[in-house]
Amino acid sequence: MTDKPTRRDLMKPVQLLGLAFVAALFAGFVTLMSMGFFQTRPAEEIQRALVVAAVAAGATFIVTLVSVALLLLMVDPSKVTATIDRPLLLPTDDQDAAATGAATTNAGSEPAATDPTDAKRPTRRAADGPDGDTAAPKA
Repeated sequence: MTDKPTRRDLMKPVQLLGLAFVAALFAGFVTLMSMGFFQTRPAEEIQRALVVAAVAAGATFIVTLVSVALLLLMVDPSKVTATIDRPLLLPTDDQDAAATGAATTNAGSEPAATDPTDAKRPTRRAADGPDGDTAAPKA
């Protein structure tokens, strides 16, 4: 038995279809409630409520199914069982060491960027407008 989950194990088709079906039932029920299906109404209004509820349930089923499937495609199967023992939003130790090393070399000039992608971003001058252009501000 391998310890790497397969794509089929990740998606669990029955659970994916079940979630989409439950969301569709909820949308259909809310549509029926809002259109007065459970009240005393003429037959054509009840029929119209059923048609609109079926369309709402079908659209919700498809949108939920596609959305969850696309979100599951973003998951790397090899990283599902990986243990993460550090905060996700903080930089890694390698980036911390590089930032402190850069800070010691730039001690006299300007502070080092904590994010390595900051060096690639263009800097804005004080004369630049809010959208980066150098034109005079509009009155």
